[in-house]
Amino acid sequence: MGLSLSSEEIQKNLGLVPTGNMAVAPSSSAQGLLVAPVTGSDVGMRRAEIKPGLREIHLCKDERGKTGLKLRSIDKGLFVQLVKVNSPAALAGLRFGDQILQINGKDCAGWNMDKAKRVLKKASPEKIVMVVRDRPFQRTVTMHKDSTGHVGFVIKKGRITSLVRDSSAAQNGLLINHYICEVNGQNIIGLKDKEITDILVNAGKIITLTIVPAVIYEHMIKKLSSGLVKSSMDHSVPDI
Repeated sequence: MGLSLSSEEIQKNLGLVPTGNMAVAPSSSAQGLLVAPVTGSDVGMRRAEIKPGLREIHLCKDERGKTGLKLRSIDKGLFVQLVKVNSPAALAGLRFGDQILQINGKDCAGWNMDKAKRVLKKASPEKIVMVVRDRPFQRTVTMHKDSTGHVGFVIKKGRITSLVRDSSAAQNGLLINHYICEVNGQNIIGLKDKEITDILVNAGKIITLTIVPAVIYEHMIKKLSSGLVKSSMDHSVPDI
């Protein structure tokens, strides 16, 4: 499962990489400031927080009878694959990767996507009650920008491919072979690397990334067209 790393592999993955896409090595003046704060007071950290436990949400259907939600089954669980912008699902606070445990009192364990679709289609337009677990496959990593405005990683098509030695990304536990799902809680799935970089540049001194292992991400978005993700995915900044 890739959990055993040789010293050679570690040095290779933490080596200096070419500049571009947030991959500039940190300056010496930034040393000592690269480890993230342990508190959750930063706005981006609060927006990106993955809370333990379960929550109940209520949503309705729009005028076309849609919730704006696409679901995917993984390992007998039901997960949010896509939330459309300005949809009832978006307004209810659902996010990519959330696990749906119940719909209107019915346990979703073992459901396939067709069954979930049928249940939602038959549900009342006025009220659908879901029990949800926040993004169980994902985790957050908070980093400080250095004096040049970089945190020390490279992305390619949203996937983290390299880290800079001694950078904030490396010191705070960012990993390669993970996809970025959110920047300070804002969904960036489907955006081009240049668009993601622009969001990172304007994200403030402290950045919290929500990441997911590549093997999970690629399964999550399987059969989703890039055009649908780009045009429909909710990329709004979430409320706190």
